[in-house]
Amino acid sequence: MSERALHPPVLDAQGRPLDVIELHGLTVECIIGMYSAERLRPQPLELDVALFLDSRAAARSGKVTDTVNYARLSGELRFILDSCRFELLESAAEALCRYILAPPTQDAPRARVQAVSLRLSKPRALGGQSMPSLQVHRRAEEMQYALETKGFGEVDIIHEGTGYGIYRLRVRPGGTIPTHVHRVMEESELVLGAGLQLQGAPVRRGSAFRWPHGLPHRYDNPGDTEQTILCVDRPPFIPGDEVEVEAPAAGLQPQPSTSYYVHEDTARPEGRS
Repeated sequence: MSERALHPPVLDAQGRPLDVIELHGLTVECIIGMYSAERLRPQPLELDVALFLDSRAAARSGKVTDTVNYARLSGELRFILDSCRFELLESAAEALCRYILAPPTQDAPRARVQAVSLRLSKPRALGGQSMPSLQVHRRAEEMQYALETKGFGEVDIIHEGTGYGIYRLRVRPGGTIPTHVHRVMEESELVLGAGLQLQGAPVRRGSAFRWPHGLPHRYDNPGDTEQTILCVDRPPFIPGDEVEVEAPAAGLQPQPSTSYYVHEDTARPEGRS
């Protein structure tokens, strides 16, 4: 599958072909599908993606912040697929494209992706007789993102669909997401920045948390750079289900996490390619 042409050529404003970063054969075991058996058991979903951008700045600087850190991006895409439990390939493809094409944030600088081609395939959906797949192509200029102002900072509404919502919570310097619980929404969060505190303790970027109903949690940004959390709510965000509570007398308890930046330990120092 991966050897097939994935993308059309894309030109920049000067008529020059944009550079292409490709990820082939990223496989995620996740809930994807609309039939009863598919809602109960994860199945493999294969992802091929082509990112269109200008890599000249990275070639000159040698800094990964001037291009796209594909190791981190692959983890973020896996997190979205794990958390959203999409019914349709069309929904998954649109959500992933909208996330990829969103402007970068202060705590995770990178080159702006100008366009994306993406293919999703379900190798087991038809019992191996055939492989259904969907390919889409989207441009950044097509995308509009609603922005909400909150007490802690701002929220980018990346995408909302049937049964799920994808958001970027941008916590301003000195900002706090107060201690709160959820009683209806299933909430999953992936920490994108390196300067946040969770439950009063530093939290590593790339750490993902899935919050049980009724469990109090709180984020603080003690630094001078905006910090970002990628959040998936199922169903989409319900304002009345963000219930502020007092911290327990015993204090906020640390929670187990899953790392989605699996290559981070062996990466070179920040900012180098």
